[in-house]
Amino acid sequence: METLAAIVHGFSIALQPINIFYTFLGVLMGTVIGVLPGIGPSAAIALLIPVTYGMNPTSALIMLAGIYYGAQYGGSTTSILINTPGEASSVMTAVDGYQMAKKGRAGAALAASAWGSFIAGTLSIIGLTLLSVPLANFALRFGPPEYFLLMLFAMTAVSSLTGKSPAKAMISTVVGLMIATVGVDLQSGQSRFTFGIIFLEDGVGFLIIAVGLFAISEVLHVMAEMFRGKVEILRVQGALSMTREEWRRALAPMLRGSFIGFFVGVLPGAGGVISTILSYVTEKRLSKHPEEFGQGAIEGVAGPESANNACTSGAMVPMLALGIPGSATTAVLLGALMLYGIRPGPLLFRNQPDLVWGLIDSMYVGNLMLLVLNLPLIAVFVRLLHIPSGILMPLVMALATIGIYAINNNPFELHLALFFGILGYLFRKVEIPLAPLVLAVVLGAPMEESFRQSLLISGGRISIFVSSGVATTLAVMSALSIAVPLLFPIIGKWRAGPEDPNA
Repeated sequence: METLAAIVHGFSIALQPINIFYTFLGVLMGTVIGVLPGIGPSAAIALLIPVTYGMNPTSALIMLAGIYYGAQYGGSTTSILINTPGEASSVMTAVDGYQMAKKGRAGAALAASAWGSFIAGTLSIIGLTLLSVPLANFALRFGPPEYFLLMLFAMTAVSSLTGKSPAKAMISTVVGLMIATVGVDLQSGQSRFTFGIIFLEDGVGFLIIAVGLFAISEVLHVMAEMFRGKVEILRVQGALSMTREEWRRALAPMLRGSFIGFFVGVLPGAGGVISTILSYVTEKRLSKHPEEFGQGAIEGVAGPESANNACTSGAMVPMLALGIPGSATTAVLLGALMLYGIRPGPLLFRNQPDLVWGLIDSMYVGNLMLLVLNLPLIAVFVRLLHIPSGILMPLVMALATIGIYAINNNPFELHLALFFGILGYLFRKVEIPLAPLVLAVVLGAPMEESFRQSLLISGGRISIFVSSGVATTLAVMSALSIAVPLLFPIIGKWRAGPEDPNA
């Protein structure tokens, strides 16, 4: 009853006209930021924190949080329409979303993204409301070994299930891990694989890699097809919403993605990348037609996109209950709270109930606003596909280069993006999947850090990676995710029996 009274009190704050306005402003800006590759929610919130000086802390946090979950949805639009994920968490959406757009089902893909985000957002906010403190306490059980094995499982799972050949996916993963090691080693302070180029001391930024591998490689591919006279004209067929059959196929992935995203989001530092990988892997393993994944399966859009959105609420749990940011964006939000003299932690729910419950209940309102705002815009978004390739591709190239250059004003990063564009084009020609490479780049640095921390804690003993039930379970799952796809062909041949030489 105490929680119920707090929820009702929170709605009385969230539904104040000024807070409704800031909720709408936040989700609107977040959607625009998500659609434009280059400006992520973390950067946008950091830039807008000075604007909130003098505002009521509750209203300011409501607006900044709206930018956060609004941007998580907006990132799916460019992933689906022009194969350009602006954030690492949108990579999995691009795998099947863009293939759906190429088959004329962009409207259905965008609708699945919108409804998945709404359903996942609502369910995850309910989880945030009811389970904040218990789940935050569970997350404290994850140390460096558990985090290393969690990231290892995510990486091996997507490598074994992406593409037609597990070996090619592993090659892609290894290349990604090699790219992740570029820059200054945090422990030794030594430069690694920088070739004396000072611009590589901080490593290679994610946006450069993602835009190069997906957007620029797509431009190069379309240009090559145009010269051959085989250019594909994208057209939208059917209604700009999901059919009954598509709803039947997408609903269960939306629900599963909601739970996966929320519980992964609770783990500090795990973030939306791992949640979308786990959701995609889960849907492919449960599907009766796994061969459709990567070719335009609606489950491959609905599941990861739901997990991506649910992860935002999950990341709020450790931030509010423990003062530990669950993601890069919640770390910025934590800094905003500190500027207002508010310290998140176990006493926050008792000392600042107006702020906590006003924020949580504003997310219900903002999630509904996102649905109402974005469903009518599907008709506008899909018009992009009616633009001739000769016009659309230069626009994609301009958008990509502006997004990259605007971050650091560094021309060298444009050359890097072009390099990754050529690499992506070559990988595409030899059918090496790109998703494992990008995800290995994202997870490589924290994975290496957790591995080193684990060995320092144990004095170099490898047994630390099976020292707890959680770690052992994740280690077994990682081994199985590698072994099972390799064993399936052998088992199939064994069950078929020896070939008849006289046949």
